[in-house]
Amino acid sequence: MHRLSHAHRHPLHDQAATRAIEQAAAAALPPQALMQRAGLAVARLALALAPHARRIWIACGPGNNGGDGLEAAMQLQRRGAYPIVTWLGDEARAPADARAALARAREAGVAFADEPPSGLGPQDLCIDALLGLGGARPPEGRMASWIAAMNLCPAPTLAVDLPSGLAADTGNYAADRTPGHVEKTADQVRAQHTLSLLTLKPGLFTAHGRDACGTLWFDDLGVAAHAPPSAWLAGAPLPCARPHASHKGSFGDVAVIGGEGLAARGLGMSGAALLAASAALHGGAGRVLVSLLDGGAMALDCAQPELMLRRFEALDLSRLTVACGCGGGEAVRAVLPAVLSRSPRLVLDADALNAIAADPQLQTLLDRRAARGLASVLTPHPLEAARLLGCSAAEVQADRLAAARRLAQRHGCVVVLKGSGTVIAAPDEPPVINPSGNARLATAGTGDVLAGLIGARLASGLPTLAAACEAVYQHGAAADAWPIDRALTAGALARRLRA
Repeated sequence: MHRLSHAHRHPLHDQAATRAIEQAAAAALPPQALMQRAGLAVARLALALAPHARRIWIACGPGNNGGDGLEAAMQLQRRGAYPIVTWLGDEARAPADARAALARAREAGVAFADEPPSGLGPQDLCIDALLGLGGARPPEGRMASWIAAMNLCPAPTLAVDLPSGLAADTGNYAADRTPGHVEKTADQVRAQHTLSLLTLKPGLFTAHGRDACGTLWFDDLGVAAHAPPSAWLAGAPLPCARPHASHKGSFGDVAVIGGEGLAARGLGMSGAALLAASAALHGGAGRVLVSLLDGGAMALDCAQPELMLRRFEALDLSRLTVACGCGGGEAVRAVLPAVLSRSPRLVLDADALNAIAADPQLQTLLDRRAARGLASVLTPHPLEAARLLGCSAAEVQADRLAAARRLAQRHGCVVVLKGSGTVIAAPDEPPVINPSGNARLATAGTGDVLAGLIGARLASGLPTLAAACEAVYQHGAAADAWPIDRALTAGALARRLRA
């Protein structure tokens, strides 16, 4: 068992794959062996997290997750702790392993109660063993009231496998299955710690998962997962020293096209393009060109004189890595046919995505890029992804991995679906979930910074999927390293990036 490190790449297995791994392991081991290992792992972590606990409340559900909790109670009782179990099961209907765990807990003298104990303090511990991987249904009745009590309790909560109510595959709460539903968070466990057992599940890392699970721990229970991963958790990119015998041409030219000016609609958005350009510059591009659209022209950015301002007609698109759309407004529609047709490496963001979603001819040009072997990265937020897919943002968020995969497959490109646990998908590949980043990135301009950074990584010669994964991780890591007492702005974030 170990605390999960986000510095390393990890395979993720969805519910179906985890069930298959579990069944194969159970068939090869003595009866109840997996549940006994799980209970021991939970008990050990509980003692490490709350060594001075006077009482440990273990809320056990009717299935095998509850059985893991009963095994943990027995182990804690044997080690001199004071577990109190509330159990929702029925002996006549409980799974065989859970019934065996119940018998062992009773033999060890574990205390059982009908309702949660009162008077738990910060030094005590709650253990959520209600649903785990079986959390496909919204909690109700006594289970829902116990969850509400757990969330209000001053004692921290350790969730077994998954916080109850969280879907393993999507990171949404079970009650979120209806598009547009607003979840009742009082009925969902919000844990300070989660011990994922046997496999790591995608839902722990995206949508509500990161908020729900707190600090994540992992124990594979001594079982090797032979099933192919359903997804991957991105790791930190390896440091790459630049050769001394290099020059600015070694790291590629990035052109940022966007930044609609005031002329057409009175909406000046040049700042978005300049932020993307700043990110490409600080991200290590050899040269950065900026083409501001529709009256957004300027002779020089005095704050960043390294940026080279160009009219769109003066760009040799066939030789450039292009980041297009940041602040592009309506003006970006006019340049997209040329950009889609001629740019060998292309990042499409913001207004470029909206223009493509509304224009079948632009969609055809995008689709043709894959057949021609040209690199394309789309960087939508959920609403932009919804427009491209012809659905609602709620439907995208209901299954972020599926939405990113569908969009990547449809257009033959890499898709970066932004949000909590950004999903990076490529055709015919397991998607990648990024673990870095935090809510400080929820401020204007940080998406433009990401687009520019992906452009720099593409220009350096990285393969498309690797360029996107590396840029997304670094973008989030810069926010994670930001001083807690300082506000994060997009311009400051761009300057914090490194090649």
